[in-house]
Amino acid sequence: MRILKYQLFLFLLIGLFSCTEEDTVPELEGIPAPSNISALFTIASDNSGDVTILPDGQGVTQYTVFFGDGSEESAELQPGESAEHTYTEGTYTVAIDAMGVNGKVTSYTQDLTVAFEAPQNLEVTVVPVPGDPFSIDVAATAELETFFEVTFGETPDEEPVAFMEGETIRHTYSATGEYVVRVVARSGGTGSAEATDTVTIANPLLLPIDFEDPTQEYVFSNFGGATSTVIDNPDMSAANPSSRVGQLNKMDGSEVWAGSFLELGEPIDFASAQKIAIKTWAPEAGIDILLKVENAANPDLFHEVTMQNTVANEWEELVFDFSEADFANDYNRVVVFFKFGTAGTGEDYYFDDIEVTDGSAELVFPVDFENPDINYSFEGFGSAGASVVANPDMTAPNESANVVEFIKAEGSETWGGVFFDMSNPIDFSTQKKVRMKVWAPAADVQVLLKFENLGNGDIFIERPVQNTVPNQWEELEFDFTDADFSNEYQRVVLFFDFGNAGTGEAYYFDDIQLVE
Repeated sequence: MRILKYQLFLFLLIGLFSCTEEDTVPELEGIPAPSNISALFTIASDNSGDVTILPDGQGVTQYTVFFGDGSEESAELQPGESAEHTYTEGTYTVAIDAMGVNGKVTSYTQDLTVAFEAPQNLEVTVVPVPGDPFSIDVAATAELETFFEVTFGETPDEEPVAFMEGETIRHTYSATGEYVVRVVARSGGTGSAEATDTVTIANPLLLPIDFEDPTQEYVFSNFGGATSTVIDNPDMSAANPSSRVGQLNKMDGSEVWAGSFLELGEPIDFASAQKIAIKTWAPEAGIDILLKVENAANPDLFHEVTMQNTVANEWEELVFDFSEADFANDYNRVVVFFKFGTAGTGEDYYFDDIEVTDGSAELVFPVDFENPDINYSFEGFGSAGASVVANPDMTAPNESANVVEFIKAEGSETWGGVFFDMSNPIDFSTQKKVRMKVWAPAADVQVLLKFENLGNGDIFIERPVQNTVPNQWEELEFDFTDADFSNEYQRVVLFFDFGNAGTGEAYYFDDIQLVE
């Protein structure tokens, strides 16, 4: 193919000099082949492998450059033009065919070495994942790198995980301990840079404590003849359905002050609440249960509160008020005593769900808005709002003292509403209908009841129902039997006169409950 191209070129050239009989044909055969062929290689300094090839020579009308990397690519260039090609790291033989005006060709080769520099200024960031003591996030930056590889030091034959700059790699360890995280910055060739960071994976014991974490050891320190361990819940009832609880045994003849304590990984945070709730179970009612918080370094810094339980052989939640403690001290030890002041006779006591609280009771169904220990907190949107007020119409079927007033402000959005969050995901396992008492200033008002996933508001179920009477209480039923209960729903959202803008009117609701 190359010979045919040269013959055609020569034929056309001869034709240029044969237009008239008077023209004379120059002596092309006497022109020598191109000479002094060379090539200038310019290699990019960013480890990209980009190379610019500029051929040079004398008596050349066209260059053909063959890149020598095994590819079938080539470039045809006029004098002064250059070719660009991307190479991996290595040594290559670049071939150049230089053709002259008479088609004569001079071939030339020149070695090209592409060597990548090692990455520079490698910086690795390893940070713990908030709320997950077993996980870390790894990211890295460097100059002249092509990509990164990371190993987490958990197994000897660990396969590296590759990632690019700008990416974050998350890893979850299977156990506590110290691990060496190794990050290697690759250049695309043999050059590399690496950095290591030692991470400590710990699982500190923090409040709240529910004894359900299989990665937690729950190490008790016992004294005075008491022994505490974590066991299966011996009384899984509605008051405490959890599977694991703490058991404290006061051996026969134990000291009157026998007890156990748990040391926490950090001081108790009393900044926003100064009470501690704990579920207890005892074989008799009316016994002294003492809860004490101590400074681990100096047990003389402490505060203690004593309460009496009210039921025997049942779970109940006791709330201990620590508001009079000296919060200038750190308290990182929780001490429990059962039947304090009386020697043990071998009896067992149980405790569970130790947490700091403001003393408010849990918000669960049914909701009647009568409990002074519950903080009924409503969030409005679209210029609607709600609050607990005295019942403005204490007539059947709703003669309760407190209800919720819902107001759509003048000009509020058509979708204006309010929501409140239950203490736990709603249990729709056996009851899938909801009844609610409502009061509206007109009939045929659309009342929309919606349940949302607390973490993702795009996951929800909702049902609209219209009231039938104005200025009276009536009970509406919302049927969710065909809803998708594969998700958890914890947020309750309410709309009155949904689809219409507000005019400042007030609506009321009360007594929300699940029914079959």
